Amino acid sequence: MSLTTDFNDYRQRMNERVMAYDNKVIKRFFNLDTNAYAEGALPVKVKEMLGLACSLVLRCDDCVKYHLGKCHEEEVSDDEVFEIFSIANLIGGSIVIPHFRRAVEYWEVLRAEAALGAAHQPATHPPHEH
Repeated sequence: MSLTTDFNDYRQRMNERVMAYDNKVIKRFFNLDTNAYAEGALPVKVKEMLGLACSLVLRCDDCVKYHLGKCHEEEVSDDEVFEIFSIANLIGGSIVIPHFRRAVEYWEVLRAEAALGAAHQPATHPPHEH
């Protein structure tokens, strides 16, 4: 297993357990969260970038991992993610630094796993095209 697989598997497993309790308030809260990050006046990519910055400032490592994964899916670049990290550190202060370090580690794992996955995928177009 990997850092990202372990995190995503645990999150999915626990979300299923939470939902099995069939609590109306919890279900509505989860639904509100889902809807808040849906496409709207702001694109999903921007919302995920905001979620990442806020999660770092609030020092929630699980939330940081989740939003890093979503940012990766939204094709946030290294430069963009480090600007997000910069803003979060500026707003949150030095207490954010340990969470920032773990965020950098997780981002690097996401990028490495994507590169490994791409290396195992057949090319769909010539290498010179993007």
